[in-house]
Amino acid sequence: MSTAAGGDELVPAPASGRVFTTGRRVRLGDASPAGRLRLDALARYAQDVAHDDSADSGLPHADAWVVRRTALEVHRFPVYDEPLVVRTWCSGVGPRWADRRTQLTGASGGHVEVVSLWVAVDATTGRPRSLGADFAELYGASAAGRTVSPRLTHAAVPAGRTGEPWPWRFTDFDVLGHVNNAAYWEPVEELLAERRRLRAPLRAELEHVRAVEPGTATRLVPADDDDGDGRSAALWLVGDEGTVRASAVLRMTA
Repeated sequence: MSTAAGGDELVPAPASGRVFTTGRRVRLGDASPAGRLRLDALARYAQDVAHDDSADSGLPHADAWVVRRTALEVHRFPVYDEPLVVRTWCSGVGPRWADRRTQLTGASGGHVEVVSLWVAVDATTGRPRSLGADFAELYGASAAGRTVSPRLTHAAVPAGRTGEPWPWRFTDFDVLGHVNNAAYWEPVEELLAERRRLRAPLRAELEHVRAVEPGTATRLVPADDDDGDGRSAALWLVGDEGTVRASAVLRMTA
């Protein structure tokens, strides 16, 4: 049995076990002004295919998952109108959570690898719940005995940084009553827009520390890399009470 202390490992597709495959096309509302697939749209694709797989599996609680963290590696951004093949599988488990790997490959060369850790929750109480034997029976083969931890690893907000208000919109909230996982990638897109040298191939990580609910004021605190070469950056979304709600780290990989 292998163990990943923090997770976020982009393991290859399993030789056996369940792999769910579907398709997407990069639509107008998913693309940046330059024509590449935006990160918030990419996160929504991964979220949607996760739901589609869960619903197709026949297991109960298809909607009862919340994302804890996501890491993605963009080898080449998919572009507007590019058809994509999207594959997803379970790549690791814990008592109440599981890693989900998603791979997007495009007809024009787009290629993105994603891993997200999702926590299973009780739909009524919102508290974490056990995955259960039926989950292990269906997804155990693809996980191949790999265990993962929900531990978060991003650094604290740099001392003395206050940032600027980040306004959440009505459309950022979902049926669970908090900001949707994909909407947290919108400030990451703003960071990319401001840092022109930070481009693919790149790795981006986003950790969800505490949910943002309606009426919560947040501030966006960005930071550049220490060596100033423009190849990496980070940001924190901090609530009005001073607690980090989410954080992101980006770095070029070539």
